[in-house]
Amino acid sequence: MELKELIASRPAKKIYRDGDLCIKVFDESFSKADVLNEALNQARVEETGLNIPRIQEVLKIDGKWAIVRDYVEGVTLQQLMDENPKKLNQYLETFVDLQLSMHAKTCPLLNKLKDKMNRKISATTLDATTRYELHTRLEAMPKHNKLCHGDFNPSNIIVGKDGKYYINDWSHATQGNASADAARTYLLFKLAKKDQQAEDYLKLFCQKSDTAKQYVQQWLPIVAASQSVKGKPEERDFLLHWVNVVDYE
Repeated sequence: MELKELIASRPAKKIYRDGDLCIKVFDESFSKADVLNEALNQARVEETGLNIPRIQEVLKIDGKWAIVRDYVEGVTLQQLMDENPKKLNQYLETFVDLQLSMHAKTCPLLNKLKDKMNRKISATTLDATTRYELHTRLEAMPKHNKLCHGDFNPSNIIVGKDGKYYINDWSHATQGNASADAARTYLLFKLAKKDQQAEDYLKLFCQKSDTAKQYVQQWLPIVAASQSVKGKPEERDFLLHWVNVVDYE
């Protein structure tokens, strides 16, 4: 296995291609438990039958943990959106259809979305009253067990040379409420300063899933708070702004 062709570099990890394989190498500082959890998430999602790159191996390379999976030849849906703005509506519709096909699956062994969000809300820098309000709102939300991606955005959709769509990066996968997953996607568009796409996405998701827009919006403060724990300072500030966007009932 050779680490010669670097195809992506992200904080604390580098991604290489070696023939038909894709190797994600984590820095020594990266949590062993998080690496193994990511691989386990992806292996469990494979069993749902969704079209995703398959895990081949987890190993250490020069003292660093690495996950080896299939390499999918193609481009991301985000690249197509950027290169073909006239087709943006068509691509957005495909994007939502893929998310709904994922939400139609269940994966009973994944961590529960509510448990993860409760942990993260407790870890925020928000005051005790706000944390209490968020925990209370989260507990009041309907309990579902749908497969949720947790970072569903066009950059994580690979359009293969075979014409098929592959959903990538399952490190944040959980089982829970699909509208929470949609709220996360909406906030990712907003973080990328793609406000119109965010609104178009939310409208399309609600139409296709027969979900009230207000219901997804109720998730926004919860999702924003839980996502504010990690990330860049400017992203934390943006997300914490959303904690108070929707008034508490």
